[in-house]
Amino acid sequence: MNTPFYANGLRFSCQRCSCCCRHDPGFVHLSEQDLSRLLSWSGLDRDSFISKWCRWVDRNDGYEYLCLLEKDNYDCILWEDGCKAYEDRPFQCSSYPFWPSLLMDEDWWEANARDCPGVNKGAVHGRDEIESYLARRRAEPYIRRKLDN
Repeated sequence: MNTPFYANGLRFSCQRCSCCCRHDPGFVHLSEQDLSRLLSWSGLDRDSFISKWCRWVDRNDGYEYLCLLEKDNYDCILWEDGCKAYEDRPFQCSSYPFWPSLLMDEDWWEANARDCPGVNKGAVHGRDEIESYLARRRAEPYIRRKLDN
């Protein structure tokens, strides 16, 4: 097995710039655990929350995935001078930038550093911590439903 490029850890310190929450299109996928926390935060039942705050996104794999809505300017629907649901935000948000897609190789990590001022700065996050984020992501699959053909 190859040693991951992050074997000696990676530096990251959130700069509270909200670049990962605003201005650019993207998808915040939800797991059942994420949805449960957001239902508690909102006080809404499942169907009402999904109707108000979410959309289904086709990923060209025969499924569509439950994601948070975006505003017309691409801000996350939960962003309003900061995350309205910060303590209950989805794991995708709290685990940034330690996502499988950004940890594929050093080139992806460095490309992200151009967009996020906290990447390669601040505290070192060790391999065990990074791999715990990856393991949790695998353990909490995204909510999806089969597309009708």
